[in-house]
Formats: sequence, structure tokens, C-alpha cells
Amino acid sequence: MIRSTLLNLLAAGCLLMPLLSAADAETTQEGRVPLEELRLFVEVFEHIRKAYVEEIDDETMLKNAIVGLLEGLDPHSVYLDENSYSNLQESAKGSFGGLGLEVGMEDGYVKVISPIDDTPAQKAGIRSGDLIIKLDDQLVRGLTLQEAIQLMRGEAGTDIRLTILRDGVDKPFDVTITRGNIEVRSVRSRQLEPGFAYIRIAQFQEKTGAQFRSTVNRMLEKDRELRGIVLDLRNNPGGLLTASIDVTDSLLSGGLIVYTEGRLPGSNTRYTATEGDMLQGLPIVVLINSGSASAAEIVSGALQDHKRAIVIGTASFGKGSVQTVLPLGDDRAVKLTTARYFTPNGRSIQAEGITPDIIVSPAEINYLDQGNVIKEANLSGHLRNTNGNNQPSRQRDQISDNQLQEALNLLKGISILTKNTEKDSN
Repeated sequence: MIRSTLLNLLAAGCLLMPLLSAADAETTQEGRVPLEELRLFVEVFEHIRKAYVEEIDDETMLKNAIVGLLEGLDPHSVYLDENSYSNLQESAKGSFGGLGLEVGMEDGYVKVISPIDDTPAQKAGIRSGDLIIKLDDQLVRGLTLQEAIQLMRGEAGTDIRLTILRDGVDKPFDVTITRGNIEVRSVRSRQLEPGFAYIRIAQFQEKTGAQFRSTVNRMLEKDRELRGIVLDLRNNPGGLLTASIDVTDSLLSGGLIVYTEGRLPGSNTRYTATEGDMLQGLPIVVLINSGSASAAEIVSGALQDHKRAIVIGTASFGKGSVQTVLPLGDDRAVKLTTARYFTPNGRSIQAEGITPDIIVSPAEINYLDQGNVIKEANLSGHLRNTNGNNQPSRQRDQISDNQLQEALNLLKGISILTKNTEKDSN
């Protein structure tokens, strides 16, 4: 039946073409069905039905054709069967079962965009940029992205062996990971030092905007002398566009956040911030790296263009496209790239990424042991300090993350300059 339908479509096209006038043919050139390619498709379809080593039903072949049609477009356009569609909805809500990886496809392999915080994948040492070439005994090459994701999902407590290719490592190596129930904490925070706070967004989900505003309000209440915030978007694979707009809106007082351009009328949209900056101009330093993608790039790009934050770290991933989930009925859908997005200054992030204002590559910090340093306070009979404070200053907790340390130092410098400026103006 499916074969006869295809042949009837081909025949109808062949009969219709001679009836078109030259003018009609010219005006419909762009929208007409390419009959030669359609004829070729039917011919290949028939060869597979008759000659392939194993019998395959027509429904499976047509499904494979749809999968191939989408995968030939770009790495992010995919067909979602019932399981894949359900997994996508679970991920957006922040709760799902598996390893905790944001992945894409590159050269037929699964490429890790970033591991999600506090998940089995991150704890096992999986890194951004890793290529997964085998899942247990199943080679990845030849699988679709959704098929590979489905293999990585599974019951909590079950193991899976990943074979990894990593830059700087001579040969592939295996990592065995125990699957877990992934409950992604989108926003977390802590105080770095009095006056300086740290907020990390691991992924942009449905409730990220509300969680971010709640976190900022708590910090403002806890530290009335707050002088700056480090916003950590490293290894943030992105997520929902609306969530990234919500977070950015909280930090801008008006102005364009992002705009999208596509072929559909609904794909050409401009998103603008409302009045009111939660931090009222307090300095912000944004941390990004090669694992910062999509929605994370929207936030960092908008804050950078508006000069609302200083962006430091390394260049971001460069995913500047918007995917729309188009339901197909009976719990299936197509995730289709429908637009590109641009920063307020008109920069396309696609395949370029966000370039930090200050490049800070990751490095190990080794604090030097100063030994038994003798200072004035150690000398017998030293004069007492007249400031009324004779207690030795407490050593701050040392930060082993060099990029975070640089961000904190930058905030301190801005704070000092701001105070001096305020004194001079008075």
C-alpha cells in the first residue's frame, strides 16, 4: 500500500508537469516536487524491500527515511519517537533517569557538550568535548543521536560502560558509570567573602527564572553590603529560551535581550527587558567556557553587549540556533531548527560563540608555602597598633578554581575603584 501511494504520487507529478504553461512552471519552480529525486527515492525504497539481507517492513523504512531527512539538516534537528519525546519533556522539567549529560553528534559520534552538575557523569570525570565512541558493546557510529541517548538512559543503579576519545589522550579509554535519578538543581549559590556572592546556573529549565530571582533576593537580605556577584555559566548546556530571557530580564533595566530570525513569521521575534534591575547596578562578572551553550550564550551575550557584566573565561560553544518542538500527534514530534538568534548588537553566535572580555584559561593553583615568615608583630617589644585591633587577620578560604579566583579579584578591584570614585565626587 505504501509503495503504491508513492508510485501514485510520482505518476501524478509526471502527468501534471506537461499541463503547466511556461509561465506557470516558472512561478511554481521553487515549490514543485523534484520528480527525478522522488523517482530515485522510490527506486531505492524498492531495492531495499527486495534485496536487503533481512526483510524490513515498509513502516520501519519510512521512519528511517524521516530520521535521515532530519539528520541531514543539522546536528540539532531530530525525529522524536514516543520515548524520545517523553525524555525531552522530562529533561525540561529537570527530572529524568540516566547519566546527566548534554550531548550532540559530531562525525558520527556522540559529543559531550557538558556534564550536568552533581550527576553520575560529572562525578565519573566526563568532560566537555569528550567523544563517546561505544556504549557497552554497541558502536555509536551508525546510531542516531536519539538512539544513543536511549541507550544511556535506564534504571537507576544499573551500569553502562562508555568508551571515550579525549583530546590529549593517546588512545580511547573506558569509563563505567552507574545510572542515577537525575534531579537537576538549576540554581545554587554561596558567599565567597563578605560582600561578594556566587550564583551558578547549571541549566535553564521551566523554573530557573523564578529560582534565580529568589536566590538574588535571599542574598540581598543576607548581606546588606553586597558589592558584587559572580554568575557562573560554565558547562551550562543551555535549555529553554524563555528561561534565559527571564534571568537576563532580572539583571537589565530595559533594552533588547535577544532577537531571532527564521523563515516562519513566528520565528522573527524580539525579546526586550522590562524596567528594573534587581541588583541596581551592582557589578557582575560572568564565567563561561566551551561548555556554555545556547541559552547560556544568550545571557552572557546580552549582558556583555549592554556592558552590564564583564565576561571572563574561554570562548563558549557556539550554538546560535533555535529549535522548535513540533508535535506530530500520538506522542511523537519533530525537533526542528527554525531560527538563528542574535545578541542585542546583532552578533550571530552560531559556530562562533561568545568571546570573553578577558580570557582566563583553566589552570591549577598551587599556593606556595611561605614557611615561618617573621613580621613586625612577631618581634619582642613591638609597638601596639593604634587602630584598636590587635587580632591577627583571618586567612580567607583559598579558592582552587583559578577562573573563579580571577572573577572574585576583578569584582574586588571594581568595588575599590567605585568606592574611590564616590569619595572623590563627595
